[in-house]
Amino acid sequence: MMLPEIHEFLGCRTPDGWIAAALADQETLLIDHKNCEFKAASTALSLIAKYHGHVDLINMMSRLAREELVHHEQVMRLMKRRKVELRQLSAGRYASGLRKVVRNHEPVKLVDTLVVGAFIEARSCERFEALVPHLDEELGKFYFGLLKSEARHFQGYLKLAYQYGDAKDIAQVIERVRAAEQDLIESPDIEFRRRLSSLHLLACRCRDAPTCRLGRARKAR
Repeated sequence: MMLPEIHEFLGCRTPDGWIAAALADQETLLIDHKNCEFKAASTALSLIAKYHGHVDLINMMSRLAREELVHHEQVMRLMKRRKVELRQLSAGRYASGLRKVVRNHEPVKLVDTLVVGAFIEARSCERFEALVPHLDEELGKFYFGLLKSEARHFQGYLKLAYQYGDAKDIAQVIERVRAAEQDLIESPDIEFRRRLSSLHLLACRCRDAPTCRLGRARKAR
């Protein structure tokens, strides 16, 4: 399954080194994935609470929160079948790095947050796609099934950004976030993190979203 819209949106592909490391430690991969799904749902609910006058945002985030909690439960069941025990994972730098480019005044703070959310969802989707061919049948089928929902979340975040912001400003925000996100993906990280999603999401979606320190990214074809 090719995702040209996702690949065009992101500034780079996930490095081969990240994929190899994630495949080599699938227990951490699953624990991290579980955490990110839960944080994605939590962030959606936080956005509803903060922007309680934005009806379309509330409707989308309500649906997203329910879906992410279902994914969280699905990962938990996978972990149980594979006898993967829960353990604490330390925070990564990806989401905090993206938060640095979010402006701190409204209404542009919301717009920037939504654009960051779109990037984290896009990265999550791109990494699922990269992992699927290398996974066993059960896990590969599960991750393949998540591709559509992750792509839909990416599109939803971007649609809301354009609804609540100015198109010209959003184009500049996308370029700014793309550069920051690419730097985080390609530059060295002291602690290698096997992060899938991003969003998942910034403080918005996931404080512990994808980071990587190995190799340089494959350039989008």
